[in-house]
Amino acid sequence: MPCYILRETLNSEMTQSAPKESGSPQPDWIARWQQIARRIRVPLGFLTAALYLFELIRNAPSPRAVAWSLALVLPGLTLRACASGAVKKNQELAVTGPYAHTRNPLYLGSMLIAAGFAVALLSWPVALVLAVGFAVIYVPVIASEERFLRAAFPGFDEYCQQVPRLIPRLTPANRFRNTEDSKFSLSLYIQHREYNTAIGVLLLYLCLLLLRPLLAAFVSLPR
Repeated sequence: MPCYILRETLNSEMTQSAPKESGSPQPDWIARWQQIARRIRVPLGFLTAALYLFELIRNAPSPRAVAWSLALVLPGLTLRACASGAVKKNQELAVTGPYAHTRNPLYLGSMLIAAGFAVALLSWPVALVLAVGFAVIYVPVIASEERFLRAAFPGFDEYCQQVPRLIPRLTPANRFRNTEDSKFSLSLYIQHREYNTAIGVLLLYLCLLLLRPLLAAFVSLPR
């Protein structure tokens, strides 16, 4: 089950655009990095899942740490939900709602969720693998998407000047605040199947709370 969240966070299917490979030239480092990222994404997911399960079995999660993890997971879940209800992929440039604070709210939300589950286990190995995974996967993905958006939407450069790539600004960019399009769309949320992330988070917390007691009924586990 830990593999579910990693798969959701390492996939780029919920971004503003879905650039595909074409015959147009790309900077070599982006093209090569994308190829490597595609090849290692699934193995990295299984590696992280295996490490997460190993850490969970090796050390019982602290109830306090699990509670503190909610301070990261819930904002991450909310951010992804709000972003999915604002983005119209491949149709228009999303600049309202959370997109008026950061250009990549979906990725930022995924990072918060992943960090929260690392906190829940108090595991530095899990945190390190997640950090490396995000860096290896997201850097080329974001670079590729920004190239696509710059070519597809004339206002993208102006948007970039006002809204940071990842770390959000505290107040929305003046150019993009208080518009009619800034309202959350439940239909977009459902269309993008963002509820799957909420289901995955719920299942992961059930795993954190119940897996060790279930295994302890059959085998002796370290304390």
